[in-house]
Amino acid sequence: MKRVKHKKVNLNRRNRGIYTGKYKDEPVRMQLFVYSDLKFQEFPDISIEKAKQEIEKASTKDEVVWLNIHGLSDAGLIKQIADIVVVDDYVVQDILNINSRPRIEDLDDNLFFNIKSILEQTSNVIQVEQISFLMKDNLLVSFQEKKSDFFTEIRDRIRNKTGMVRRKKNDYLLYLLLDAVMENFFITLENYENALDETLTIAKDSSNIEVLKEIEKSRDDLYFLKRSILPLRDALYNLKNFAQDEVFEGLNQKNYNFFSRLHQKALELLEQIDYDMNSIESATNIFFSTQNQKMNMIMKTLTIVSVIFIPLTFVVGVYGMNFDNMPELRAQNGYYVVMVVMLLIALSMVAYFKKKDWF
Repeated sequence: MKRVKHKKVNLNRRNRGIYTGKYKDEPVRMQLFVYSDLKFQEFPDISIEKAKQEIEKASTKDEVVWLNIHGLSDAGLIKQIADIVVVDDYVVQDILNINSRPRIEDLDDNLFFNIKSILEQTSNVIQVEQISFLMKDNLLVSFQEKKSDFFTEIRDRIRNKTGMVRRKKNDYLLYLLLDAVMENFFITLENYENALDETLTIAKDSSNIEVLKEIEKSRDDLYFLKRSILPLRDALYNLKNFAQDEVFEGLNQKNYNFFSRLHQKALELLEQIDYDMNSIESATNIFFSTQNQKMNMIMKTLTIVSVIFIPLTFVVGVYGMNFDNMPELRAQNGYYVVMVVMLLIALSMVAYFKKKDWF
């Protein structure tokens, strides 16, 4: 289990506006969508000044504004964006601090939500990023550590007016973005299950220690996925319960069932991961059982060989004594007689072990 280093976390929280991720060289790019059922505008690479103007302009209309940010290296720019939504500095710190636990928080007239998402899976290595959301009135702001493509389909749906997204408000857009993140978890888990099936098949017949290392790596990856999904499940549970508590008016009551579906998906993911981890546990037991069985077979063979040679060694020991009065030593065919006797003893013992089905 990874130990929490409190000094490091506290230092990040005291130093206002420090990005703690590894994509410090990733340039900050902003993409703005302004849409309604009848109107659509896209600003693929917009400045902060232009974004403010468009957001203020759309606030007086019945339009949804989605501002998507790729890159968190410019903390000052992130602070300016947060000022548009009017949130406290600690929210900015949570956006920039990727070590913070995923959570959801009702901030009176806006909603803050951050989660962990699978960024990519290359060479059997899972990379994750933190995605944060700020929602207020008709505005939704999403913060990503670097550019990725799992929101591409949502952008196309907005452009082409596919589905309900252009007819819904920003809470439905939030649902679509979270659903895309969840779908990415499913895809990653499916890829791991395919690789895991091959490993489990090999583990049943192989005694190679590399197979055990692969099994342990798969176990660690599944633990990592589970640790990423558990806070997301809790956050979605809190979000869907907003409907009962009526603590946040920014979510349409008719859309709460969508967030309930997301919570159910999170439960399905966790159930599947638990199933896969049980399979890995079974594979580990099978691997060690196979190893023990092979070792037992080796020990059994060595024991049988030893038992066969014990009486033969006894005979050799008897006739190896240096007594003068040993008639068999002076017999003309004594050597051949002893060899035949030893051979009969060995064959009779082999026949007896075979009859007992000991090998």
